[in-house]
Amino acid sequence: METKDKEIFRDSIATVTEEGDRAWIFPKIPSGRYYEWRKIVSYFLLAFLFAAPFVKIGGNQFLLFNVLERRFNIFGFPFWPQDFHLFVISMIIGVIFITLFTVGFGRIFCGWICPQTIFMEMVFRRIEFWIDGDRNKQRKLARQAWDAEKIRKRLIKWFIFLVISFLIANIFLAYLIGSDKLFKYIVESPAKHLGTFLPLLIFTAVFYFVFAWFREQVCIIACPYGRLQGVLLDNKSIVVAYDHKRGEAENGRKKFRKNEDRDALGFGDCIDCLQCVHVCPTGIDIRNGTQLECVNCTACIDECDTIMDKINKPRGLIRYASEANIENKIKFQLSARLKGYIAVLVILVGVLGGMLALRNDIEARILRLPGTLYEKKDNNIISNVFTYKLVNKTTNEVDNISFKLRNYDGNIKLVSADKTFSVPEQGLAEGTLFIEIQKNQLKGDKNKLTIEVYSYDELIETTSVNFLGPRSYN
Repeated sequence: METKDKEIFRDSIATVTEEGDRAWIFPKIPSGRYYEWRKIVSYFLLAFLFAAPFVKIGGNQFLLFNVLERRFNIFGFPFWPQDFHLFVISMIIGVIFITLFTVGFGRIFCGWICPQTIFMEMVFRRIEFWIDGDRNKQRKLARQAWDAEKIRKRLIKWFIFLVISFLIANIFLAYLIGSDKLFKYIVESPAKHLGTFLPLLIFTAVFYFVFAWFREQVCIIACPYGRLQGVLLDNKSIVVAYDHKRGEAENGRKKFRKNEDRDALGFGDCIDCLQCVHVCPTGIDIRNGTQLECVNCTACIDECDTIMDKINKPRGLIRYASEANIENKIKFQLSARLKGYIAVLVILVGVLGGMLALRNDIEARILRLPGTLYEKKDNNIISNVFTYKLVNKTTNEVDNISFKLRNYDGNIKLVSADKTFSVPEQGLAEGTLFIEIQKNQLKGDKNKLTIEVYSYDELIETTSVNFLGPRSYN
């Protein structure tokens, strides 16, 4: 029975009772050096998250993920549907980057960078500590009858959570539709933009549900990234780990007694105070080893270091370490798998950088008008009709656009009164044109033409088309 109790963590989670009900986690207020570093990193990332939709580089929003209009900006670089391959490469780079760090350093992304953890632990949880108090006060309040004190605290907390959720939903919307459009919608009546206002309320409800009720279960149940640990981690991965060799020694753990020689009695440095369990935001016991629920938040490291200081033991009973380091004192080194991920990452970053450097601000596409062949005109002139589409990826209008043929003596005529036209900023221009070439210049029924696109006298893009002509018989 004792063995079964020790191993129960393998087939159950701390947020669910044996009866299948929700078991609320009431963690202790964390403190310590890692927690202070995490606060600095978290508030920097929060500032970045809230500022990024409103920062512009060259007129482009710093980060934009407009799925409906298929427009994306990443670090100020605009990606249009024509650049989808670049966007895909960028996403693959992001996935490999996270995978690389997971193989090397476990779930460090979850504890230090993940928006869910940052909002939960550094915003909502801190507000909860401020209103409800530390672990014991929260547990007492949860069991308390619905008197005036409990109702007041609950309403204040829920109202603040709702306001913050609404703010997060607006920031999320700015990433999707653009900050300029968001400001326009804020100024105007919500009734004019119900198609946007209703989803905003839905997102607010989702965020409120996640941070007020679902909470740490997002990391334990919903997030697929945690389950990747079983595939990506090995005994050389650096994780938040309990040094069981030092903590257990020969005779296991033992409660602390003053002036007792624990080493002589064969007991480890762990005094079974359970503070590492009480401070854990997912309710696990890190002494059971690496677990799915652990998000590497380092709260247990700080708490254990504090206890070690109090009993005059060296810090590091719980620390960043690999299983190989704990068992055999093997230092961290790049494995073949890590080197492979690094090589792939460097190659992809190089490919993306090259593609971005070679990408034109104006992209031209000229296609044959469907269902048409060639037309014979006077003086042995062969004419083909095409449609053109020019996409302007910049924030400046491109004026005086004209087309010229390369290596062929012919004419390009636009189906419009003007010989030139403009492409609006971050927009497109499309129309129809005729290409006319003398028959004696053609080499068979299919001829590849290169068309140059000019803005005034500056060549800004080239594209190619197939020009149809009469079939020649020898």
